[in-house]
Amino acid sequence: MAIPGYDSSNVAEYTLEQVGARVAVVAGVVPDAFGLEKSGDEGPVDALGDPVELQAVDDLKAVEAVEITLVYDPSRLPPGASPTDVAVAVDTDKGWEPLESTVDLEETTVTALLNDRPPGSTVVAGYDDRDDESDETSA
Repeated sequence: MAIPGYDSSNVAEYTLEQVGARVAVVAGVVPDAFGLEKSGDEGPVDALGDPVELQAVDDLKAVEAVEITLVYDPSRLPPGASPTDVAVAVDTDKGWEPLESTVDLEETTVTALLNDRPPGSTVVAGYDDRDDESDETSA
């Protein structure tokens, strides 16, 4: 999985196939302990997949890019929901926060591309019921 705009030789990639999760990182320091693990935490009520823990995410240094891709189950979307209303959500001190994400309908994956560490270490694919107008005003 290449991060657009980055030389693939500079990208550290990790996959956890059992839950359909991938993360790619471009950073000055990626610790050996960094990786993915199935989370024992309960996901949000609108989760469309299993929560995943990013291991040693706080130990990443000089982060340029983090790309998180998660498989989601479209059958778990609420009735009437658009199949594009899916986002990578991260568990923070304020609760589950959706990240700006891109949906691949053919692969049933959702991807968030960040320029820094995520604001938490547990992520999940979830239904994003925010409307575009409120996103712009809250940013």
